[in-house]
Amino acid sequence: MTVSAVLVSHDGARWLPNVLDGIRSQHRPADRCLAVDTGSKDESRDLLVAALGESRVVDQPASTSFPAAVRAALAALPPAGDDEWIWLLHDDSAPDTEALAWLLAASEEYPEVEIFGPKLREWPSLRRLLELGVTLSGTGRRETGLERGEYDQGQHDVEREVLAVNTAGMLVRRRVLEELGGFDDRMPVFGNDIDFGWRAARAGHSTYVVPQAVVFHAEAASRGLRRTALTGRHPHYQERRAALLTLLANVESRRLLGQTIRLLLGSLLRVLGLLGVRAVGQALDELAALLNIYTHPGVVRAARKERAARWGDSPRDVSALRPPWWLPYRHGLDTVSDLASAVAGSAQDLADRRRDAKEAALAAEIEASPALAPLQAVKESRRTDGDDSDDEEMYADSGWVTRFFTNPVALVLSLFVVASLVAARSAFGEIQGGALSPVPQGAGDWWRLHVESRHPLGTGSDVPAPAYVALFAVAGLFLGGSAGAVVSGLMLLAVPVALWGAWRLLRLVGRLVDPRGLSTWVLVWGSITYALVPATSGAWGEGRFGTVALAALLPWLAHAAIGFADPDPERRWRAAWRTGLLLALCSAFVPGVWLFGLLAAALVVAAAFAISPRLLRERSAWGPPAVALGLVPLLLLPWFLPLLGSGAGQGMLLEAGRLPVAAVDFTDLVTGRLSDLGAPWWLGVPVAVLAVLAIAPHSTRVPVMIGWLIALPAACVVAVLGLVELDLPATSTPPSMGFFVVVLQGVAVVAAALGTGALVRRLSGDPHPLWQRAIALVVAVVAVAVPVGGLVWWLGADTAFDEDRVEVVPAYMAQSSLTGDDHGVLVVRGSVDEGVSYRVRRGDGVTVGEDEILGLTAEDGAMTDLVTRLVSAPSPRDVEALAERGVEYVVLPSPVDGRLSAGLDAVDGLVQASAEDRSTRAWRVDRETSVAGVSSEVGVGRVLLLVLQGAAWLLALVAAAPTLVRSRSEA
Repeated sequence: MTVSAVLVSHDGARWLPNVLDGIRSQHRPADRCLAVDTGSKDESRDLLVAALGESRVVDQPASTSFPAAVRAALAALPPAGDDEWIWLLHDDSAPDTEALAWLLAASEEYPEVEIFGPKLREWPSLRRLLELGVTLSGTGRRETGLERGEYDQGQHDVEREVLAVNTAGMLVRRRVLEELGGFDDRMPVFGNDIDFGWRAARAGHSTYVVPQAVVFHAEAASRGLRRTALTGRHPHYQERRAALLTLLANVESRRLLGQTIRLLLGSLLRVLGLLGVRAVGQALDELAALLNIYTHPGVVRAARKERAARWGDSPRDVSALRPPWWLPYRHGLDTVSDLASAVAGSAQDLADRRRDAKEAALAAEIEASPALAPLQAVKESRRTDGDDSDDEEMYADSGWVTRFFTNPVALVLSLFVVASLVAARSAFGEIQGGALSPVPQGAGDWWRLHVESRHPLGTGSDVPAPAYVALFAVAGLFLGGSAGAVVSGLMLLAVPVALWGAWRLLRLVGRLVDPRGLSTWVLVWGSITYALVPATSGAWGEGRFGTVALAALLPWLAHAAIGFADPDPERRWRAAWRTGLLLALCSAFVPGVWLFGLLAAALVVAAAFAISPRLLRERSAWGPPAVALGLVPLLLLPWFLPLLGSGAGQGMLLEAGRLPVAAVDFTDLVTGRLSDLGAPWWLGVPVAVLAVLAIAPHSTRVPVMIGWLIALPAACVVAVLGLVELDLPATSTPPSMGFFVVVLQGVAVVAAALGTGALVRRLSGDPHPLWQRAIALVVAVVAVAVPVGGLVWWLGADTAFDEDRVEVVPAYMAQSSLTGDDHGVLVVRGSVDEGVSYRVRRGDGVTVGEDEILGLTAEDGAMTDLVTRLVSAPSPRDVEALAERGVEYVVLPSPVDGRLSAGLDAVDGLVQASAEDRSTRAWRVDRETSVAGVSSEVGVGRVLLLVLQGAAWLLALVAAAPTLVRSRSEA
């Protein structure tokens, strides 16, 4: 029996001394030893020459793969008979002194076995297990059967057959190695061990793991401890590519199609999962490996052809050596569990830091105020008695139910949320009316609207779908495709979401102003007062879901934007992505948010340059706001670019919902009212007064002034826009003012909360004169009256949801219009003397998302001329033109001008049709209709914009998410 040791080395000088010592100290030494150095730039070759001699070192270029290096070694070794064994070692794998002896002992005990492998332990820990044989799951995961970080305690010391063993320490008969063609060059670094073992098993050879033989492996390449010309900076790409190729090249033919589909879908899910935990590099490597294999099917075909030639007619079934099909899914559950544990641990760390900050602030307050000394004494007595818990921790063991019912703040906020849902009861189910059109039949209609470059609405339109349509479509995926549930959910949850966001924002602002933060009850008052703004402004009752969504998102946007002032540059860049995402969400409903952001940014940059010009030279100072603002048009690209290109740029000054919007005067702006469906104007006066008085306290003067400086540009914009009237093709309307009303109300609430908080802190110390306490009581009563009065008013307020302005046509016409775009209904109103107006109804009528398209679509001159001829002197040619435009019915709603109906009765090609209302007249077009003029279109340019938008959203979401994983090199 002859053993030839083959050592492959590349820049391994940091491990080679121990590896060479391990080879020399074998109790049963190798008969021959040969090393292959692949262009090492360190002193690796010198170490090999010193240990083995010049003649025993084969030089190869740096581009040499591991399979090629092994073949070079075999070529340099003369044959030593049929019973020659090749012992393969890496330059980072140090064998134990008994390793080779145990491997050879196993070869004598199992003479039918051709391949043996040792137990691999981690180097340098020497005790953690790495591998005892290895296999490959159906998803391409390398399976070892070991727990992560498992220590070697002899629990796996059983010799058994496995699919493959690592090439670090592999003992293989030279005859078998050469018969199988060695290792596959298609896998230059990773995965060639499993592929070789799989090919050997299919050819009828066996592979055994010998746990008594131990090799310590540093895994330098896979851990990123060194880079080579073959791995580069992306070892994960090479690993994943090798796994995919191994599966597709070796799997049975009957399973190839299923395996191909499974790998495709599984890899895409892995990409999304890696992106979700901000492992962007690994996600891109995963995707690149998938594309490399699936775009080069010839590589897989060639590999399968080579293997089939070596396996013969009846290859061995290796299913028993593969892991069970369900194992990857168990790993997925384990990953989710680990991720949840990491998030929970992060949240606990955050809570601990906040508790420490509170204790530090309280200690500072106690030191500054002798009146609080008894509290310090109580805390010291607790520590003396061994009780180191605070007031919140006293209830830690009594259950969350007890803590909830003994916490008045939790009770108040919960009661408010319940009351808000009761007040919003009219939003349960499908709602329409006021500014809210009917919802489409399903969320799929929103997807269609978002994808189309030309919409079959009215007489056809090239105006892009509003940006919020895509958001509604995505939300529909999580609600079973129900469009009604999306709109109802928005109207129901807007106030609770605004409450949550306002609480977070006020708490952060309060701590920035004073380390002690705002009083808890001031936080409660401020968050509830702001949360009611969508309702008390009248936006909710009128169905202006754009303003409602904006009010819910605005506190979250402000909270993210405050991150621009963070002293840590990395946090500022993270704030840029989060702010950009939230700004895009707000702009999707009210585009003016982005325009105002540009104006505010310009003012801030100008002020910063005036105060400190050097700030403009620091990229981390101006870069994050620029990224946030520049991200918005990219995230809304399929709406933003076509809107400007179609000449419908006026849509930038509108908001989601039906047109026209109501005008806003100075009183409405100050009191936070948008329409007659808002709360009484005097209910908004106290907040404005408290916001103005908040300038008085010295401690809040600067932050309150900053807040009003933020509101000043909004007021200036309102003053200018108040003089503008937008003449749209369908109607005339003032620009949307909902955003500015919400912004001014939000600034007023923050200022009032800061001022009230300062008053509370001032009166919480030593006793004050009676008149000061009386003023404080009056302020408290007036302040509390605002949210209480607003909530009571909302519980009994009217809404416009029962006011349906949709064109009503007979039911059978509506049913017919649902069958295709060529079954349109032309609705004509007016008279010969006063003029007429018309609208073409298609599908299920004008639904949410289509209002803005029709409102911005330019008038179709040819259709207008056609309708003019129909109501004046109709002819059969005009009827033919109607059919060519996909019009099946003509309807004259009540009241009907007799001259119009008489002319339509007389024209050839129009057949009288029935109408539910006897005072309404209707006709059917007795011609074959066509959709040539109004058919839906999806252009190549539109598809490109959608792809860019999807990539931008994916990038932004990943960049804004917290980092939850580290690279292996960092680990």
